[in-house]
Amino acid sequence: MTTTNEGKYVPAYEPPALPDISPAAELALLVRVLHRHGYDDLRAGHVTVGQADGTILINPRELCWPEVRASDVVTIDGDGVKLAGRYNPTIAYGIHLSLRRLRPDVGVIVHNHPHYSMIWADCLRIPPIYDQTSAGIAHELVLVDEYGGNFTAVANADSAAAAFGDAEWGLLANHGVLVTGRTIAEAFLRSYTLEWRSRRAWELEAIGGGRPLAPEVARDFGRHFEPMAPGWWEAELRMEINRDPSVLD
Repeated sequence: MTTTNEGKYVPAYEPPALPDISPAAELALLVRVLHRHGYDDLRAGHVTVGQADGTILINPRELCWPEVRASDVVTIDGDGVKLAGRYNPTIAYGIHLSLRRLRPDVGVIVHNHPHYSMIWADCLRIPPIYDQTSAGIAHELVLVDEYGGNFTAVANADSAAAAFGDAEWGLLANHGVLVTGRTIAEAFLRSYTLEWRSRRAWELEAIGGGRPLAPEVARDFGRHFEPMAPGWWEAELRMEINRDPSVLD
């Protein structure tokens, strides 16, 4: 038996074992998992993961998210220059570089155009929180109305990064979503929660609406839930590896 901070006893357990997973393989797993959860706009979207040596891993421009494997991941430097990889980085990585210059502490950045989140972004509205899972992240969800064009233009990327500021996740008006995290586990849970929240809110409005959670209840749940991100991410890792072990190659 183990004891929690609240003094309650819970059964001790050993989580199922995971194989050794390289940083590149974990990025490949992230984009595959997010694709299954609605981040499925063909080849669109990009994810970067900062490394201890200052380099940055990024998914390949030429592949759709569900086909990426560890060996497909590209390495770039802080200026976007390709250092390694058979494929190429997206030409729209400007938002990643701009945001990393403003916030060197950011570990992971996710950008894509998930279906339900895009509906709210196109309406310039923040989806209400109607249920427990939608309340999983305590940080304020922001709306960034700074889409002057795609992120291939440095000025556009800098403008969007400045507007996003110190937020952890947000909707980009008429464009998509932007999610950050210190770790891949954090970035996954925030990305997953954003699309879940957007879908549930859309469905409820479609049948006439519902009663949102009280803000203080939602914040309290998120503060307790988000620290459990590593366990949720490990479960997704196991399922995705079981589906296709070649993702680690």
